[in-house]
Amino acid sequence: MNETTPFRSKPLASLSLDLDNKWSYMKTHGDPGWESLPSYLDIVVPRVLTLLQEESLTITFFIVGLDAAQPASQPVLKSIAEAGHEIGNHSYKHEPWLHLYSDAELEQEMTQAESAIQQATGQTPIGFRGPGFSFSPQLLSLLARRGYQYDASTFPTFLGPLARMYYFAKSSLSQEQSSQRKALFGSAKEGFRPLKPYRWQTNSGPLTEIPVTTMPLARVPIHLSYVLYLATFSRALALTYWKTALTLCRLTNTQPSLLLHPLDFLGQEDCPELAFFPAMQTPAAPKLEVARKVLQTFARQFQVVPMCDHAQTLLNAPSKPM
Repeated sequence: MNETTPFRSKPLASLSLDLDNKWSYMKTHGDPGWESLPSYLDIVVPRVLTLLQEESLTITFFIVGLDAAQPASQPVLKSIAEAGHEIGNHSYKHEPWLHLYSDAELEQEMTQAESAIQQATGQTPIGFRGPGFSFSPQLLSLLARRGYQYDASTFPTFLGPLARMYYFAKSSLSQEQSSQRKALFGSAKEGFRPLKPYRWQTNSGPLTEIPVTTMPLARVPIHLSYVLYLATFSRALALTYWKTALTLCRLTNTQPSLLLHPLDFLGQEDCPELAFFPAMQTPAAPKLEVARKVLQTFARQFQVVPMCDHAQTLLNAPSKPM
């Protein structure tokens, strides 16, 4: 914490990490071999936990239920909870087409994920983020009925279709697989969704929504993966982009919710099979340096908390219904 800025005077912000595993990226990309559930959790989780401890940050980890169900992954997932971090639900099978699920399929997805996550970590999730920012009115209503405190699946940017085109261009998906993933990262109309937190009014009651923050006004992505991609061209440009985003958040009174991914902390030497992702041609060391600077700047300017704390604060304040 910056000693010249009193902690209580900082605006609120939240920080989370979607713990997408190696197999989940391969599955979404249509790569063979994902069924054997290849994993890098034993590499990335200790690396992230060390960085967070060094920067005195407590965050939310959105965990995939299928990983939590694997005995080999349970000790490393439990270490996240033991370090004091919040555990959120990131679905069971990590399929970015939850909007295509029936009500019965959604119910089973939530039940399986919650059970596996609770058994592995000792925490029952009260927050949810859909893989690939996938959600539906039926899912939101189910979350409210099951007692979730918040959802974090919206991504208010106009660039979703461009990200999807890039992803598809780097894959060898069949026509059926492409059809399943046709809403991956959302449509351009997502850019018109609110940037600030609000409340859904579902058939099962209200549910707080904390969007993944994009740059105010421009609505371009600002989460760490994009900053790291810019850093492959110019580290100075990437950090300037990030600082500009934080300045706009403060000027517009936006409480940012920053999203992290495992690949933000992995280099080409750790996972060469995922080289199709932006910034995955970069070694881990320079990526970790940029990640540390991003987190330090974030913590200097904002009071950074896990998403459950952010949501609880919002529950005590007026919020725009949807």
